[in-house]
Amino acid sequence: MRTVESMTGVKIDHYLEVDFTSFMRTVDAVGGVRICTPKPLKDAYTGLDLAAGTHELDGGQALQYVRSRHVDGAADIGRMQRQQKFLAALVEQVTSGGVLFNPVRFRAVATSMLSSVRADEGFGTDQMLSLSKAMRGFTPASSEFVSVPVGDVSFPVKGIGSTVKWDAAKAQQLFQALREDRPIAPQKAAASAASAKAPKDVVVDVAPDTIRVQVYNGTRTDGLGRKVDDALRGTGFATTRTPRTAPGAEREHTVVEYDPRWDRSAKSLAAALPGARLEAVTGRGGTLRVIVGADYKGCGRCGRRSRRRRSRR
Repeated sequence: MRTVESMTGVKIDHYLEVDFTSFMRTVDAVGGVRICTPKPLKDAYTGLDLAAGTHELDGGQALQYVRSRHVDGAADIGRMQRQQKFLAALVEQVTSGGVLFNPVRFRAVATSMLSSVRADEGFGTDQMLSLSKAMRGFTPASSEFVSVPVGDVSFPVKGIGSTVKWDAAKAQQLFQALREDRPIAPQKAAASAASAKAPKDVVVDVAPDTIRVQVYNGTRTDGLGRKVDDALRGTGFATTRTPRTAPGAEREHTVVEYDPRWDRSAKSLAAALPGARLEAVTGRGGTLRVIVGADYKGCGRCGRRSRRRRSRR
């Protein structure tokens, strides 16, 4: 920690030291990680042997993937890039799989990881749970992966040999951005500025956590129902967590079906689905239905502190 702080000027508040065992356990605890490789990867040193295409890696396979450095001529630099790719895929798995938004499941993952990692004093499961609450809405698009700019990939050092040397000027620019908590990539900075101008949470009449929702995938896009269910649950709605396939032909528009007695809840749900159409169905009951159509563009945010009436939702 002293070395990193001295070289970067970035204050380190906490650290987790992950060994091979804890890495594998963590990957298994989140249900594995999906990796897509455009070309075959084979490394006799680690045992990695992946054909081109998409693979669901368990803990052992994931360890082989992130450790391999003999699959091409990029050596350590290539391995680092694959490690960043893997972390992005892990973030996708944790966020899209609902781990962050399921306290019971997240506690199980956090406990599994912390049982076999080293952490600084005072950092444990409770701190991990607090961190998860602060990461609500976190997605792969919210994260950035960057490498320290390199000025010389073969810098000779007497008594050591060939080393990799930072580009001092560019490295300092990077660390200054980190210290000031600014986006690193130009496109991220532009996105951050646009986000600052974006409208805030929509305040709705009925709190999302009081609204039960069943999601149906009305398209031919595999996994869209699960994606929408996760997005709505991440926004605060009480989804069933069991998305289904809508019968009949593919739906062009996203529809919210609701019992007229729950019209105010339907409006709150529709506020989280920009462009969704409302359809009243007498006798539908207290569980609202979202039939996802081809026009689905994403899930908006609804204010959770709203006016509540017990008599009519």
